[in-house]
Amino acid sequence: MKKAVYPGSFDPFSNGHLDIVKRASKLFDELHILVSYNLSKKTNFTKEERVAMIQKCVASLDNVVVDSYDGLVVNYCKENSIDVIVRGLRNYNDYENEFNLFQYNRDISPNIETILLLPSTKNQFVSSSAIKELVCFHCDISKYVPKEIEKDIITKFKK
Repeated sequence: MKKAVYPGSFDPFSNGHLDIVKRASKLFDELHILVSYNLSKKTNFTKEERVAMIQKCVASLDNVVVDSYDGLVVNYCKENSIDVIVRGLRNYNDYENEFNLFQYNRDISPNIETILLLPSTKNQFVSSSAIKELVCFHCDISKYVPKEIEKDIITKFKK
């Protein structure tokens, strides 16, 4: 069985993330979406809220597992017999970050591969930080987030 993991902070989960999930789930027998800890990001949603929101969005995908982990993604891979990390790549800044992360992951665990998926055209500029800003300024986010969690996101930022 070929398994992969798609890690991220997913704060919040977007249509760009969902696009990558749907495409990656066709490439692997089992895809783990991993809500992972990022030292450089302050999250607005708890880990449990993010997992629950993602589960709503992927309920129809039978081969997708949603999980969370506070350690290194490569350690999660080892613990779950996963040998591929899937990452989304929107722009040159993402490339630079992903390239550096790939090098560290390769040094720590040379048997784990990383594949990069490019976004669909309509999702190239979608980012979680932009979604949060749009909500705070009372803009419509329906084009950027799955309908299953749109109200959850709006409610969180109206508090």
